[in-house]
Amino acid sequence: MTDDFETLFAAAAAVRRNAYAPYSRFAVGAAVRGDSGRVYAGCNVENAAYSEGQCAETGAIAAMVAGGDRRLVEVLVIGGAPGDGTVCTPCGGCRQRLAEFGGADTPVHCCGPDGVRLTTTLGALLPHAFGPQVLREVPS
Repeated sequence: MTDDFETLFAAAAAVRRNAYAPYSRFAVGAAVRGDSGRVYAGCNVENAAYSEGQCAETGAIAAMVAGGDRRLVEVLVIGGAPGDGTVCTPCGGCRQRLAEFGGADTPVHCCGPDGVRLTTTLGALLPHAFGPQVLREVPS
């Protein structure tokens, strides 16, 4: 793996340890690389009112925007237990959030604590995405 990948993996693994998941017990960490090259991380934060929780990817995107970046160029998500084979992909809502800031060719690495389990693209995860380009096509 490249140093860029290792940096993303380390950031997601570190923040995953801070996940607040008392209900599902499924800790997730995510890291995104903005077009500036900076890495932003987030973890899931659950809430007793389940729909009020926040996914790790959402936290990482919020940190990226707060940090001044507006384009993500790489995504890494870590979930599951070592050796269990679980592929933790971004949920549907997060796929849409990622599509807001990434392109169809943006790499998405889905990992377990022991390493990569799947590398794909945002376009493969969310084909025919509804994004900013659709709104730009609306005639005035």
